Amino acid sequence: MRVAVLGSGLMGKEAARDLVKSAGVQKVGLADIDIKRAEAVCQIIDSPKIKAHQVDAGNTEDLAAFMKQYDVVINALFYSFNKIVAETAIKVGVSSVDLGGHIGHITDQVLELNDQAKAAGVTIIPDLGVAPGMINILSGYGASKLEELRSIRLFVGGIPVQPEPPLEYNHVFSMEGLLDHYTDPSTIIRNGRLVDVESLTEIEQLHFERFGPLEAFHTSGGTSTLLKSYPAIDTLEYKTIRYRGHAEKMKLLVDLQLTRNDYEVEVAGVKVKPREVLLKTLDPIVNLRDKDDAVLLRVCVGGRKQEKDTTYQYEMVTYKDRENNVTAMARATANTISVVAQMIGSQAITKKGVCPPEQIVPGNLYIVEMAKRGVVINEKRI
Repeated sequence: MRVAVLGSGLMGKEAARDLVKSAGVQKVGLADIDIKRAEAVCQIIDSPKIKAHQVDAGNTEDLAAFMKQYDVVINALFYSFNKIVAETAIKVGVSSVDLGGHIGHITDQVLELNDQAKAAGVTIIPDLGVAPGMINILSGYGASKLEELRSIRLFVGGIPVQPEPPLEYNHVFSMEGLLDHYTDPSTIIRNGRLVDVESLTEIEQLHFERFGPLEAFHTSGGTSTLLKSYPAIDTLEYKTIRYRGHAEKMKLLVDLQLTRNDYEVEVAGVKVKPREVLLKTLDPIVNLRDKDDAVLLRVCVGGRKQEKDTTYQYEMVTYKDRENNVTAMARATANTISVVAQMIGSQAITKKGVCPPEQIVPGNLYIVEMAKRGVVINEKRI
């Protein structure tokens, strides 16, 4: 199969690295608006399968000319490009996958292209990161094993292996995005009803092997398309994992109006957004630099099977790849989108249209393929 990767940033780079290692992939095109950046990544990967291309994703003609040379396109660009890439994929008759982006309902806009994608005979899967992404695939897999689905509880966190004060946290993706997740309300299903709860609340303790005690609390965006896929469920909620005390500290910043995106104060006659000052102040404090990170994940899917209450629990702990200097979050994310793209290319996924991960990705095959890449997901029936 021939696979294109849009974007030579961290996720695009690691997806491309996985693709060239895969026997079923004959050709990889790595595109970036900055050709030198794409060429530098190709030199690092050092494979005859990969070639750099200069593509302006904002130019639909340029984008279409590049995409139509491939069987599947991995969109590793900023989420604002997700709709234009999906529309272009449909136009040129090529399947595509993206990393998601629920801010501004971008994924909803991609899902609205379902009829056009079916008519074009292509498969488009949004939201293929960790959360959303991996948690959706595992939720769908667990739900498929039950005769009656009642609950899905999701716990995910990217944390430093060695926490340091004051926040015991180092960021592995945009701090601006993190503040959105902490500030906006979290939409969940409770007692069969859709409700909004305040983020950073309802803290509970949990343990993982080599980690604990930890805390988990509501944050926005994590339930993603699961809310629409399982609207009749009793309980559906997503919580972020951190070291203990983190939520209380961040809640204070939220309550002090320091994280809001729509708030200004006047200082010496100049209007200032406290959030921008906070981000500048926090960045050097929470920068991961060369420290080790880990991604912790637990997906609990409960219901009835053979007239018994049954829960399928999926758990993962992934660490930084020191040899290639790849963060744990990048490993879990980039391998997920690469594996699913290859499932489309190999015909392991044949359904056409725009489908969220929980409705289309075969969970058993996904777990096997991720394990081959050192990202081990364990299943337990309770």
